[in-house]
Amino acid sequence: MLTVSPNDRFEKEFDGVQDVFELQRNLNNCFAYDLVPSVEVLTAALKAARRVNDFPTAVRVFEGVKAKVENPDQYKQYLESLEGLRVELGVALREELYPQEA
Repeated sequence: MLTVSPNDRFEKEFDGVQDVFELQRNLNNCFAYDLVPSVEVLTAALKAARRVNDFPTAVRVFEGVKAKVENPDQYKQYLESLEGLRVELGVALREELYPQEA
């Protein structure tokens, strides 16, 4: 029996997203697990947010990661891994948008 990893499942689901509701539903499911989503899953989610033109949800992806990681260094590692895509898609971080709250 062939098993599909959660990463593969979520990547496939984000690749098929066609509207904001579907994007947000998949993100809720993805972040419901105890683990932080992989960089590959987050990449697929950010590309889906861009495809459906949902900037606020793209920003919230990073907020979700920040809330799920165990420490600030892990968050920095995710930011470094996703920096190129974040710049390419024009996704700002909440701490960039509202520096006084950071």
